[in-house]
Amino acid sequence: MSQQLEFIVSPLLFIIPFVFFFYFLIRKNKISSGSSSPANISRKVPTAYPLIGHIFAAPKNRDLMMPWIAEVLQNSPNATFTFKRFSRRNIITANPAIVQHILKTQFYKYPKGPFFRNNLHDLLGSGIFNADGDRWKFERQISSPEFNTKSLRKFVGTVVEAELSECLLPLLCTANTENSVLDLQDILQRFAFDNICKIAFGFDPKSLSPSFPQPQAEFAVAFDEAVKLITGRFPTMFPAVWKMKRALNIRSEKQLGLAVSHIRQFARSIVREKRRELEEKSSLETVDLLSRILNSGQLDEDLATDMVISFILAGRDTTSAALTWFFWLVSCNYQVEEEIVKEIKEMKDTMDYDGVKDMVYTHASLCESMRLYPPVPHDAKEAAEDDVLPDGTIVKKGMRVTYHPYTMGRLESLWGKDWAEFRPERWLEREESSGKWRFVARDPYTYTVFQAGPRICLGKEMAFLQMQRIVAGVMRRYRVGPAEKGFEPVFVSYLTSKMKGGFPVRIERRE
Repeated sequence: MSQQLEFIVSPLLFIIPFVFFFYFLIRKNKISSGSSSPANISRKVPTAYPLIGHIFAAPKNRDLMMPWIAEVLQNSPNATFTFKRFSRRNIITANPAIVQHILKTQFYKYPKGPFFRNNLHDLLGSGIFNADGDRWKFERQISSPEFNTKSLRKFVGTVVEAELSECLLPLLCTANTENSVLDLQDILQRFAFDNICKIAFGFDPKSLSPSFPQPQAEFAVAFDEAVKLITGRFPTMFPAVWKMKRALNIRSEKQLGLAVSHIRQFARSIVREKRRELEEKSSLETVDLLSRILNSGQLDEDLATDMVISFILAGRDTTSAALTWFFWLVSCNYQVEEEIVKEIKEMKDTMDYDGVKDMVYTHASLCESMRLYPPVPHDAKEAAEDDVLPDGTIVKKGMRVTYHPYTMGRLESLWGKDWAEFRPERWLEREESSGKWRFVARDPYTYTVFQAGPRICLGKEMAFLQMQRIVAGVMRRYRVGPAEKGFEPVFVSYLTSKMKGGFPVRIERRE
């Protein structure tokens, strides 16, 4: 018994002095830095303690993680900072030269990596957003044909137009007539879900219909739950903790398992139904993305299911997030709203592919909105070998390098002293001959909303066409404004960004 007691007590006697040492260090730092309430985030660059590094910094700012990281990078040399936790080093950056280095120049040195893939594998499997190497190349090759000009014209001309006229606008009309409050974030997610399912899989989930089908409703709830829970794995200091919870099927991992099971069952049913349709179909002239994937003859059912889930994530959550923040920003900036409405009224009511491309002020407004509130606020890569970044930062094999579009949109060095202003004009120039606006794009390593390099978003043009058509359809007829005066949304980030608690709005008909 005495030996057992000694076995327990001896380690404690060793640890206790360190606990007191770190306690007094943290207390001293807290007193000297002032309030640490959420409204007054820990300022400047976080303090690194001996042995444990910055282990206490992130939890202290968990509720305002993105603004805190932005502040750290704004106050760091070369907009780059190395977080230390025990022996691990993770680099975060908002430096365009480093972004170009990891996304293009040394692309094959910086794959997604095992950490990212293992954390997300239960949900995304080996889908394109969770794949590396030859697997990623193959999936990209068979996916890219769907995103050509013909597909985009079809998307704007048929799917979005039908969803607008048959579902979204009647819903807004009813809300206006009844003076009811809508959660615009939820409405836009449903709209985007219907669109991606129609154009990519030839399947209509009818998310915006009054009789929202039960299987689709359950899928939407499960999808949100799974994304939230699986994102919670990333900040865990010891991955063995969530892996043990998964093995024991308890707590958050049990909830995640149930949600993922529902998602995969739903996605698999889409794949099986599509296989059945293809077997019965005599002509394959007009095929959707899933048909092309299945007709490649090189995918089994599991991989096809993984790709369905990946495209739902991209098509549902990113465009809806971008539009949610766009409508809030426009509602707060009357002059911008007037310019957009003026441009829309100069266009035809039903716009084709070329017509939407001419909406330069609307396009600039969407870019400006995503600069401040990017749908994917950060993205991590893992070094496959030792390297040195352009600013001299040493990278060892296995270290993660994370670039932050959220912070990059908030750097004075990139956007000027007025970076905090919502100003679409920063994307525009006047043509001398006509006096009309001309859109001026930024390089993709400064504006990284759609990633850059070989993994640049395949659906970029499709996303803009969809968003511009939605904005034109809605803002021509209605004004969207917060249900409560002075509404201040909170930016939260899972795999994609959201407004915490949704975006409650009222709909007003324009004269």
